[in-house]
Amino acid sequence: MTQGNFLFLGDSLIADFNWQERMHHFKIINYGLPGETVQGLRGRLPSITEDVDPPELILLMIGTNNLIIEDYSFLKPLRQIIVQLTSRYPTAEVITNSMLPCQLPWVKMDFYNRLNQSIESITMQTGSCYLDMFSKIKANPSYFQNDGIHLTPKAYDLWSKCILEFVAFLIEDD
Repeated sequence: MTQGNFLFLGDSLIADFNWQERMHHFKIINYGLPGETVQGLRGRLPSITEDVDPPELILLMIGTNNLIIEDYSFLKPLRQIIVQLTSRYPTAEVITNSMLPCQLPWVKMDFYNRLNQSIESITMQTGSCYLDMFSKIKANPSYFQNDGIHLTPKAYDLWSKCILEFVAFLIEDD
């Protein structure tokens, strides 16, 4: 028996994993798109929200491709996405994932820390949730494939476990 719809939004980090296999208690609706940027997702969001019945949970993981193309101005459109999701799906728990510590030589760990603090602040301002995977993944370079961006199965196992624990906490807290 499923506990409801769980909408996943993001880039290849979302698209490249079989979330349904790991989270069989939910009906996973995966709108991850390889190469997606925050601005691209914002543009796709109206058609996604037209197609998707109200989910109970939404996980948003986006911004990596912005960093890859050295576009650092994505916090405002990210906030707009979160506001649109909370407005369109007022009963859903919107969970925004932290940026992951991808191995991009031009992005320093201090920048990731500041960026994730800003993302966490946005979630607090919008009444949504923040999932800090940065601190869990940064300590182990074996969580990344050779490209330094995409995740290994070990990282996906950790991430999906953390999502499930986070969701259990949200459900228990309600």
